[in-house]
Amino acid sequence: MKNAVLITIGDEILSGNTVDTNSNFIAAELKNIGIKVSQIFTISDEIETIKNTIQSAFEIGDIIITTGGLGPTRDDKTKKAIAEFFNDEIALDETTFNHLKAYMEKRGRLEILERNREQAFVPIRSTVFQNHYGTAPCTMMEERGKLLFSLPGVPYEVKPLIKNQIVPYLKEKFSLNYISTRIVSVVGIPESILADQIEDWELALPENLALSYLPVGTRVKLRLTATGENEPALQQQLEEEIQKLLPLIKDHVIATSEDKIEKILAEILTERKLTISVAESCTGGELAKLITSVSGSSRYFLGGMIAYATEKKIEILKVKKETVEEFTVVSEQVAAEMADGCQKLFNTDITMSTTGVAGPGKGEDGKEVGTVFYTIKVGENAVTSKLYMPHLERLDFMHFVSQKIIQDLVGILISN
Repeated sequence: MKNAVLITIGDEILSGNTVDTNSNFIAAELKNIGIKVSQIFTISDEIETIKNTIQSAFEIGDIIITTGGLGPTRDDKTKKAIAEFFNDEIALDETTFNHLKAYMEKRGRLEILERNREQAFVPIRSTVFQNHYGTAPCTMMEERGKLLFSLPGVPYEVKPLIKNQIVPYLKEKFSLNYISTRIVSVVGIPESILADQIEDWELALPENLALSYLPVGTRVKLRLTATGENEPALQQQLEEEIQKLLPLIKDHVIATSEDKIEKILAEILTERKLTISVAESCTGGELAKLITSVSGSSRYFLGGMIAYATEKKIEILKVKKETVEEFTVVSEQVAAEMADGCQKLFNTDITMSTTGVAGPGKGEDGKEVGTVFYTIKVGENAVTSKLYMPHLERLDFMHFVSQKIIQDLVGILISN
């Protein structure tokens, strides 16, 4: 198996101002073609640091991919560092210059700025992969059978370069094993107990199969990965092992294929032709965002209401004022009435509601940060639950609660 090392270059990543989404994407794409990412470096935009990290990467991996540091500004030093590392010179590449010129003209910029022109200068020994969504090309250097790809840092430029050019190139250059993966989603059982229950099955797995435990909130994803030369055979092997696993934990399994809980829900709702709506307060639209992130969600998601202010819960969702006065706005009673009002408002088979305190300050009724009540109503049957997650920051709280509610709904639908 070929090993890869990823190098993310840029002070903006180290400062925390920018999130490195490129490494996650690249690692997933490489995994799909049988290339394992052994290490990921995040480094500053300094020539000596870049050269030293490339040296370390060459000692570890067969394929090195850098992202960042290839823009037209003066502080981008990646190109110079790569040329120095390989004892190469930088010169104007006419093909790249013509591509850049056509790119700029297509966007109405008939005169190429000198700084943009500089992006057509590349190491003389490099192979160039043209960037169709930006001005900085991707270059590749090869030495002793090892490859160094240097990409720009903008994610919408990285993704097509990886998917459409680099991955096909690597598949053609190397004889790579296939990697197939299946996810079994398990709920309602602690990870330690789960591991005990399936220990004999895990120990009996063939050598080309590997199992990983991936906790996500209150769910555990069992990722089973198979490596080999024949992709259909690997998929059949995975299916056979999963069929051996299911009798051991069948009461806790909610899915055996899909990874994301919102996609698992989508399959169930689509198959059963059910509709759904949401009434949100403390989750601030995160429930609706997750549900609608799935392509085709318009078939089952009819709408949602973010009733953040108490008066809007009363005015639009028809929560009784007396209920709020007696139990406060963050209560199981209000959550239940929000769900009932939302179901009537959108006329859906299913509805979910949330009311709580995301923080950082206490709620207006004095409830502690991290408190949330949520109701799941399927038909005429409603279940209201409480969560208390004071350790989570605001955005993490909103996301965790939304994931948990969808997971609970999936559990209810599967059990019925």
